[in-house]
Amino acid sequence: MGRFTKPGQYLLLLAYLIFLGFPLLWLISAAFKSSAELNSLRVNLIPTDWHLANFPEALAKQGLVRSGLNSTIVAVTTTILVIVVSIPAAYALARFKGKLRTLGVGWILTSQVFPVILIIIPLFIILKNLNLVDSLLGLILVYTTYTMPFALWMLQGYVAAIPKDLEEAGAMDGASRFKVLREIVFPLLMPGIVATAMFAFVSSWNEFFFALVLIQTPDNYTLPITLKMFVGGEGKVALGPLAAGAVMAAIPSLVFFGFMQRKLTGGLLAGAVKG
Repeated sequence: MGRFTKPGQYLLLLAYLIFLGFPLLWLISAAFKSSAELNSLRVNLIPTDWHLANFPEALAKQGLVRSGLNSTIVAVTTTILVIVVSIPAAYALARFKGKLRTLGVGWILTSQVFPVILIIIPLFIILKNLNLVDSLLGLILVYTTYTMPFALWMLQGYVAAIPKDLEEAGAMDGASRFKVLREIVFPLLMPGIVATAMFAFVSSWNEFFFALVLIQTPDNYTLPITLKMFVGGEGKVALGPLAAGAVMAAIPSLVFFGFMQRKLTGGLLAGAVKG
């Protein structure tokens, strides 16, 4: 049976990749189809007539470039804030015991219980009193606050997996706590930082509900809100331009993932300790 175990695993992995990638392939196919072909009953993955006009129409119709810039500003800033705050907080949660840690863990778990719909009204009132409604800054603060608990929970798990003996060995060699954190803990923590950054970026990039409620001016729309505008008032959907816009909206996430994957691989090899 051993001869068939590894080929079977590869076949299952291939089937799983096809399952995950099929929606993306279908989206790309729809982006190159004409409205007549999309509305027809014929189902085919490869377009019969490649319709390239969907992409310029998507760019020109709803201000997709401006929305993409807004989403980039919001997602990148949110990711930076989440990482900067999460690293010391995660280290404290993982290393220090006491009532403060218990309260922190309780806050993390409690924040994941309540659905978003329950907090959107008080959140809107708070931001209105701070004059942050319909602003990218307000959206960044909301995303940072909402993403922080899960990101902190992820990162403290990575910190807890780093043996304390490494820190104690560095301290015995005369290194200060800051130097131990910088030269021992931080390199070993890099995979966790990269994974947390991916989560924060994608969560902010794809978020729809908060942006729908808090952003009112078209100049401040993010990409999910702009893509919604391809649906007409009577429910009529411009399928071709919508698919083209969705493909272009997915490209920055793929580029970010490709870049961060290199960092993830490099982080796994960093932090070696002399024997």
